[in-house]
This record gives sequence, structure tokens and C-alpha cells, in this order.
Amino acid sequence: MCIHAPDVSPRSMRLAPAALAALCAIAADGAQAQSSVRLYGIVDLSMRRASGLNEFTPSATSATVMSSGVNNTSRWGLRVQEDLGDGFSAQAQLESGINAKTGAPVSSTMYFDRQSWVGLGSRWGLVSMGRQTSLLADAISPIDPLGMRLASFNPSVNVAALSQHQLGVGFGASGSATAAYRLNNSVKYTGDFAGVNVRVMHSFGDVAGDSHASDSTGVGLGYKLGQLQLSAAHQRFRNDDDTLGLRGSVLGAAYTFAGGTRLAGIFGRSHAETTATARTTLRTLGLGATVPVGALVELTLAHYRVDRGRSARADDGYGRTVAFAEYKLSRRSMVYAEADHTRWHGGFQGAANKSKATGVSLGVRHSF
Repeated sequence: MCIHAPDVSPRSMRLAPAALAALCAIAADGAQAQSSVRLYGIVDLSMRRASGLNEFTPSATSATVMSSGVNNTSRWGLRVQEDLGDGFSAQAQLESGINAKTGAPVSSTMYFDRQSWVGLGSRWGLVSMGRQTSLLADAISPIDPLGMRLASFNPSVNVAALSQHQLGVGFGASGSATAAYRLNNSVKYTGDFAGVNVRVMHSFGDVAGDSHASDSTGVGLGYKLGQLQLSAAHQRFRNDDDTLGLRGSVLGAAYTFAGGTRLAGIFGRSHAETTATARTTLRTLGLGATVPVGALVELTLAHYRVDRGRSARADDGYGRTVAFAEYKLSRRSMVYAEADHTRWHGGFQGAANKSKATGVSLGVRHSF
């Protein structure tokens, strides 16, 4: 079906017939091939007031800012699937992060920074190739106490799944020296068998002439029985010159009661070689609950503890408590309030910054 929308711009009026014709051709071709193309996204913006933080980073001062993606990361994407017959399908996904307060892409170097893969699926599972989330990231998704909210400040995402590992060394073909949450040049297998989810992944790295430098290999396992969900993963990463290594593991569980209340817990541990002689170990423990209040309101409360041990240095870390209250305006839209409190220990935040930090956010989220 083709839809014509009025446009007051003369240039747009000249371009509209060609654009509509192209969209109709794509739709017709998709119908003949029994394929589907889905455009989706999230736009999430809030006003945030923080003390001891500059939005989300430790600070000696306070800040009032507009923040993108407090409840859920702002993004847009395309998901494609074509039925090939006999239970086989061709699939692809492209996804880009958005800084919704400016309209700019999150990444300045990768347009589809969140997902960019193509694969073949069957009753035995899906094999996909491209830029994809690590198995640590896949494992935390179903058992994170915050339900993957507040990704920029969520210890499950940042520490356990290595989105902001702060190790000072780049590990894996992530395109970043500070993160290993998504990996380029990766092949992933995902299969579901009677409640058991199996994942295997290998990323070939980004260094020409060295098949081991910046590569990564991992395995993940999940299990779902009724309202109980278990999830675990282990993944190994190498740095760009194949001299240092990083190993990470996550394990957790979530249970949803008959009334909709969800309890979740997660434990993550990573051990990294940051120089030829220095080592850093990070441990993350999180517990939380989400409670529905009637049909329109949902309350979430979670607490995390992060501990860091480094060679020849005193241990440090922080404790963080986060609360969300969400009010559903419709199936796709909500307003929400968020509050967080962080207490650093051992000087993790830096000597010039406050030892405690608080933040509150009021925002709107729309999904499409």
C-alpha cells in the first residue's frame, strides 16, 4: 500500500512521486518474496539534575542537563526477514544509536554502531555475521535487575558486560578503546531447544596480517522454565597487538511471579591484563525488583555493588541504587521519573570529585 502525504515544499513535491514509487516497488518486491522489512526505534529524552556528577560522570560540581536515553537508549533500526522455504530464512539487522537531544548519531565513526549483521536461520538456529553484541551483553539482557534501563549508568551494562570497562586498553574488535560490548567481524550462532538457549561467537579482529590480535571467542547458555530464567556467558578478548588478554563471565537469574512482580540478580567478573605486569579484576553484583501497580504504573528498584582490584593498588569501587517509576500513556509511550544514588569507596571517583553522587530525571519515551 502506498500513502501520499501533503508537502508544502516545492522541492519535496518534485521528489515525492519518485520516493513514493521507490517505496511501492520495495513493498511489492517484498510481498512477492514473502519478506518483511520493519522500521523500529526509541526516542527517549529527559531533564536531569545531578550532584557530584556531570550528567553521568563523577564531578566536583552539580549539573542540570537534557539527557538522551535515560530509560532506554534512543535508537532507530531496520529488521529484515525473508522466508526461503522449508523452515529457512534470510535475516538482517541495521541499528544506529541516536543522541535525541541534538539529532546526531551517537558514534562519529560508525553509522550503524549498534547492529550491522546478516544471517541465515532455520529450525536449528540462526548463524549471523557482522557487528553484533557480545555474549556477555546477550547474557545480561534477560536477567539485569534494572531490565536494561539507564544503560549509560547501569553497572550490569557498563562493568559486567564491558560497555565502559575503564581499563585503559582496547580489547576485541569493538572500534573503541573503552568498550567491548559490541564486536566487528563476528560470527554468532544462536539456537533454542526446548527452553535451552545456546550461543557461540567468534570475532576475527581488525588487525591485518594477525588473525589473533583483537579477536574474541565466547559461549553462552540460557534456560527458561515457566517464569524462571537463567543466563550465563563467558568470553575471552585480546588487545590490538595480541600481547594482553581479558576474560569476562556473567551469571544470573530472574523470576516473574503470577502478579507480574519480577525479581532478578546478576553476578559478573572480569580479569584483564592491562600491561605486561599489571592486572585488573572487576566484580559486579546486582539485585532488584520490578513491581506493577495496576495496569499503567510500574516501579523498579535495584542496587549494585562494583569492586575493583588492581595490581599494587588498594581496592576501590562503588555502590549504586537506582529507582524508576513509569506511567504508561499508551502501548508505545510513557512518562517516567528516575532517581539514583552512588557512594564511591577507595577513591574510585577520583580525588577531586565528591564521594557521593545523586541524580534525578523526568522524561518521556516513545517507541515505534
